[in-house]
Amino acid sequence: MTPTEASRPPVRVLIVDDDAMVRAGLTLMLDGVAREGRTIAVVGAVGDGADVPEAVSAHSPDVVLMDIRMPGVDGVTATRRLRRRPEPPEVVVLTTFDTDEHVLQALRAGAGGFLLKDTPPDQLVDAVLRVAAGDPMLSPQVTRKLIDRVAVEAGAFERARAALDGLSPREHDIVLAVATGKTNAQIAAELYVSVATVKSHLTRVLVKLGLDNRTQVALLAHDAGLA
Repeated sequence: MTPTEASRPPVRVLIVDDDAMVRAGLTLMLDGVAREGRTIAVVGAVGDGADVPEAVSAHSPDVVLMDIRMPGVDGVTATRRLRRRPEPPEVVVLTTFDTDEHVLQALRAGAGGFLLKDTPPDQLVDAVLRVAAGDPMLSPQVTRKLIDRVAVEAGAFERARAALDGLSPREHDIVLAVATGKTNAQIAAELYVSVATVKSHLTRVLVKLGLDNRTQVALLAHDAGLA
């Protein structure tokens, strides 16, 4: 590891899953792995969503890997509560089936993406690093598969359209690009602006729409019939 890499803080990960073997397996796959100048550190592991607030306060994770189905407080509820905290960590939900409609509920609650529990280790590491960096980790195909599972609730189209009407033309461009799963670098190249400018526009979009992350932006664009 170079001095530059060593000076960068690790990506701190909290694992939340009711299966002790899953917690142990994820810890084994992630803890201490170094890639792209970053090291992943598993700072804690708990077995129920009810334990998440205390664990987050104790360990200050950057990313929480959150099981969807737990016997106590489920992953959707735990994600919703966690995202209400000031400066919350990113949440990646864990599921056995990619058609589980609870995943969509978790994404709407503020999760930044989802992983299947049988995701290969290399992809798991990449996903953690991407979401920690603020980049999307849902492919357009996966996003469409999820959002098509659940009918748009009554009035969602009108509310989404009304919300998007308050954006500038450039902010609309950002929303459409986010909805197709593009990274900040890809959006910058497409719009001929800097990555910093993209981040600035995206921050304003989130504030105007009252949303937490780009996944929710993509879902809103879907509700509005734009993606």
